[in-house]
Amino acid sequence: MKGRVISAVLAVGFMAFVGRSSGVAASGSITQISSDPFSSPTPCQHHTEVEPDVYSWGSTVVAAVQQGRCAGGGSTDPGWATYSNGSWQHGSLPGLTQYASPPGPYAAASDPAVVYDAKHGVWLIVTLDLPNGNGDAVSVNSSADGLTWQNPVTVATTTNTFFDKTWITCDNWSSSPHYGNCYVEFDDAGQGDVPYMATSSDGGNTWGARVQVTGGTTGLGGQPVVQPNGTVIVPFASDAGAISAFRSTDGGKTWGNEVNVATVQDHFEAGNLRSPDLPSAEIDGKGKVYVTWADCRFESGCSANDIVMSTSTTGAKWSKVVRIPIDPVGSGVDHFLPGLGVDRTTSGKKTDLALVYYYYPVSNCGNSCQLDVGYLSSTNAGKTWSPATQLAGPMQLSWLAQAGGPMVGDYMATTILNNTAYPVFVVANAPSKGVFDEALYSTQFPITGGTRR
Repeated sequence: MKGRVISAVLAVGFMAFVGRSSGVAASGSITQISSDPFSSPTPCQHHTEVEPDVYSWGSTVVAAVQQGRCAGGGSTDPGWATYSNGSWQHGSLPGLTQYASPPGPYAAASDPAVVYDAKHGVWLIVTLDLPNGNGDAVSVNSSADGLTWQNPVTVATTTNTFFDKTWITCDNWSSSPHYGNCYVEFDDAGQGDVPYMATSSDGGNTWGARVQVTGGTTGLGGQPVVQPNGTVIVPFASDAGAISAFRSTDGGKTWGNEVNVATVQDHFEAGNLRSPDLPSAEIDGKGKVYVTWADCRFESGCSANDIVMSTSTTGAKWSKVVRIPIDPVGSGVDHFLPGLGVDRTTSGKKTDLALVYYYYPVSNCGNSCQLDVGYLSSTNAGKTWSPATQLAGPMQLSWLAQAGGPMVGDYMATTILNNTAYPVFVVANAPSKGVFDEALYSTQFPITGGTRR
């Protein structure tokens, strides 16, 4: 396979990780599933992990995360954490950065997202690769088992601009005319946030030329999802101050004009926390798309954010925005960075949803903010929800990696497998002797919240 080298189990950072139970869990227990294996003299902030994604298939859960966040952008090398046979194992991706094993050409890598390609039987992690004299790139590493990863295949490169916000999905519907296609989204920030899409039909071995979305669309954070009929729908944060979406009905050959999902009304989090208002999008078993984001429209004077949701069965028309009832209106609690999971084996009025998010108990917290992680779920497509559960916190912002503000990530994620939610999220403990303690955690929850309709 041209350009792909099988990597042995990595000497750097690979280990069986049954998990470290954290004392910061306020309800139930959470488990540390990964840790930054790098240290000085790499020029980044070590013992930090930020910005996870997660996907599940069969009996396996795979997460991807930045390891050793760099203040100027990216991380020392992205890592993976895989749950199978009752335990977690984790390691680092090969062939990307100069600190990887084997080393790659890039100075840093960022924005990991993970998916499974059912037709070709491979896990894929996409990353944004930052220059070391080579220019920006988008790459995909693959694995047959989520444990041993191949060197990356290049999706796109540039020498005169810079990319941002990679994401990936695959068409896993055997009924689809485009079954086995995988789609990568990324934005050309140097050209004013122009989104591009690239398609592979051979398990990520090769990728077609990047295709620009028509109609002058600009924005960040597109998260493509695929319907059973093969239509690909990409919700994203439009530069026009909205959540928008574009789609393809021909297997990624062309991408149509954007449509408006909703105008965003966003409360800026205190403490200069890095919390861009990007969407979190998932799809149910019949192709209904669910999109969540942080929004203050229901709070007087835009004093705090709620997590809100809109849905669509076509990608062309979207439902009225609804508020997820985590806390009462007017509570003063500020919610942000949602990571939505939707059970692909459920649909209609019986769709299972799960949501992880961050929050400040007091929105107007100035420079003394306390950061918490929350979770809730629904068994009836969001008509009703379980009571919210505090997973972790409080954390002080000074415990977090600094990268355009204190950072846990620009996104979080949740997946659902066998009626059990696996949220992945970043938790920080107090640094010790100047060394950070910010790492990737998970837990397991049965889906509850209301009567199945």
